[in-house]
Amino acid sequence: MRAIVIHAAHDLRVEDRADEAVGPGQVRLRLATGGVCGSDLHYYNHGGFGAVRLREPMILGHEVSAFVEDAGDSGFTKGQLVAVSPSRPCGTCKFCLEGLPSQCLNMRFYGSAMPFPHIQGAFREVLVADASQCVDATGLTPGEAAMAEPLAVTLHATSRAGGMLGKRVLVTGCGPIGVLSILAARRAGAAEIVATDLSDFTLSLARKVGADRVINTGAEPEALAAYGAEKGHFDVLYECTGVAAALAGGIAALRPRGVILQLGLGGDMSLPMMAITAKELELRGSFRFHAEFAVGVGLMQKRLIDVSPLITHTVSLDEAETAFRLASDRSQAMKAQIVFSD
Repeated sequence: MRAIVIHAAHDLRVEDRADEAVGPGQVRLRLATGGVCGSDLHYYNHGGFGAVRLREPMILGHEVSAFVEDAGDSGFTKGQLVAVSPSRPCGTCKFCLEGLPSQCLNMRFYGSAMPFPHIQGAFREVLVADASQCVDATGLTPGEAAMAEPLAVTLHATSRAGGMLGKRVLVTGCGPIGVLSILAARRAGAAEIVATDLSDFTLSLARKVGADRVINTGAEPEALAAYGAEKGHFDVLYECTGVAAALAGGIAALRPRGVILQLGLGGDMSLPMMAITAKELELRGSFRFHAEFAVGVGLMQKRLIDVSPLITHTVSLDEAETAFRLASDRSQAMKAQIVFSD
């Protein structure tokens, strides 16, 4: 089979890799579609992120859909479209047993250089997965099904916020996670959503999916400041950039006892602790997901969330590097996907 392998920054290759054997409780899948994620781009553009660095060649990819090829005794049927969760907690460590599988001490998350040897990713023509990772995606396109993973990230963040009904929401950063956060917050009952970014293209998509107002903070650097009057306006901040300046600006616009959801992974940031303390703000990290994966697939199947506007580019496996280059250009791309099989 062919797989997309990163060797170092800007050294991306489509290579032949051996097929894996199917074990008990597993299914063999023929990959349909894979989406290029922000972490994939960190490996492609920089060879890693923060302290996490590539130390050996690694198959990339964790946003995938696939067709069942060998169902075994899983209950799936051959040819069935499934969304494949990249999250494989061990189920036996102390955090799994406490009901916190996203904090698993032995997590096997596709395409991760955090441990060594690295956890190989899902961008391969044939993927052997645990049946428990697969969620029926009947009624979705392969591209939509491959969006289940980033959608689950934002659903998990939304659950971390607590009640969203009637809340005023600020989203800083309108990449795929930011735009999906808008969809998740609106579905959860947010009354007002304002989104900021530096790209008019991504902001146009934010407005298309339901943001009430969008602000280009590069063109209008003072526009967000008005929301800081009388101790702030917003109840919830989805911080999706990982950039300290965006976080500081968002905190200034939050009302007392507002909630900060930190999704952006740009590295360590300095915090305006006086503002956090004086306004009694709550800073809540949000990392990955688990149960939200199947919830997201269900929301898409019921057409309660439409992710299709985010899919801006689709290329073949032979053009895999083109997808990474496109996904790196926020002036024209939101989500670039790679088609492995029709």
